[in-house]
Amino acid sequence: MSDDDYAYAYLQESTVESIGGRSSVQLATSGGSSAGRIAAHPYFFDGFVERAEIVAAALLVVARVARTRFYTPPGMLAAVLRSADPVVTSDGRHLRFESFSACCGVYCRFDVLPDGLDRAPLETGTTNVDFNRTMREALAGVGGIDPIRLAVGTDELRVTTLDMSVVERRVPLPARWVKGLGEVQALAVGMDVRLATSGVALRRFLQSLPRGPQRGVLFAVPAGGGLRLASRPSTDGVPISAVERLRVVEPLLRHAPTVRVYAPAVDGEAPSAWQVDLPGARLTVTLSPSASRGFSGEGNLLTDLADDAAVADADLVSAVLAYDPAIEIPTLARDTGLAEDDVRRALTHVAAAGRVGFDLATRTYFHRELPYRPAALEAQHPRLRDARALVEGGHVTLGPAEAHVRSGASTYVVRSTPDGDRCTCAWFGAHGASRGPCKHVLAALIARRTTTDSPASPHVVDGR
Repeated sequence: MSDDDYAYAYLQESTVESIGGRSSVQLATSGGSSAGRIAAHPYFFDGFVERAEIVAAALLVVARVARTRFYTPPGMLAAVLRSADPVVTSDGRHLRFESFSACCGVYCRFDVLPDGLDRAPLETGTTNVDFNRTMREALAGVGGIDPIRLAVGTDELRVTTLDMSVVERRVPLPARWVKGLGEVQALAVGMDVRLATSGVALRRFLQSLPRGPQRGVLFAVPAGGGLRLASRPSTDGVPISAVERLRVVEPLLRHAPTVRVYAPAVDGEAPSAWQVDLPGARLTVTLSPSASRGFSGEGNLLTDLADDAAVADADLVSAVLAYDPAIEIPTLARDTGLAEDDVRRALTHVAAAGRVGFDLATRTYFHRELPYRPAALEAQHPRLRDARALVEGGHVTLGPAEAHVRSGASTYVVRSTPDGDRCTCAWFGAHGASRGPCKHVLAALIARRTTTDSPASPHVVDGR
């Protein structure tokens, strides 16, 4: 286990029981809180779901995403990865199941809404749960009016069906999942609804696609009550790469009256989120800008993470986070006494630890109970670590409108422009600002923030 992985403690191994002819799956869990008090292995929820067939199919989608590598880097013949377990969170009203693909380029979240549960959750908390082969077989056997009973917590996630059960393995939460959770949150904040269609129409669209992988950026556009792919951008189109990754939602589309597509307003590579509305539930699949780009490698959080002034604010925000079903910036500002802009920057630090997500449907944040370790964040972001080293080594010279950053045998020029900082390095030339700032731009930003000298007088920033 890596030092950056998040390990959970369990009181016992999960077990398999047969109760009255029904199998009961007991999966070990960890975490939880109640009335501001951390509870030792509470029950988050114990009851039946209203549409068992749909819930079972959606949980299989979450599990499939976690087990799938949609992109294999050149030179890698096979993916040798530890299996990762979906994350489940109760906020007192909803149950949320989340997973990333093995390549970290697809994020899946399944929300069971209050009207999809026969009773409200008893507690709040976050845990890892295992969806191994036996669990998948149990869920696959649910159909028609078959019931599913979930009991999340008290050392287990217990899934009771008419047939089968599983034994859970204890697996740490990978650090790259934590990074991915933060990056998905940052990207989601910048998305708006761009398309709406039906589940039937999306299914026809997916079935019309070639079976092989799709290359380059195409655009999903409305056509005849459904969707089609176009090669050129348009005002009503959504950029999408490797659209075949979206096939994971096909089993649910017959139950979906509406599918909403969220994306930023750009014409090139961009992420997109496909929200499948279901009876009493929602499933959202978010695709990275391209198959070769995993969410854990994006750098959208780096600018705010480089702001040391936000670290103390993040500690305060982290301390007052509660399992409210919806977390809103004005409420956090009131509770902490911080300005709303300061709360937003502080949330970036908390989100980078995986503790905050963003719900596109409600345009609000939600909370996960994961450890917040500020010292670990920098180790997870090599560009930020390298930028600080450049500043501390005295390799940044600031001028009125540009900075010179000496890195190795080369010196790079970082210029301030109305569209943001630009750098002369090869990394910026290849990616621009689409993957966050390069380490030289970050170093110049940190240097400007840490110096008290006049920017009109060129000087060397030396942190020693």
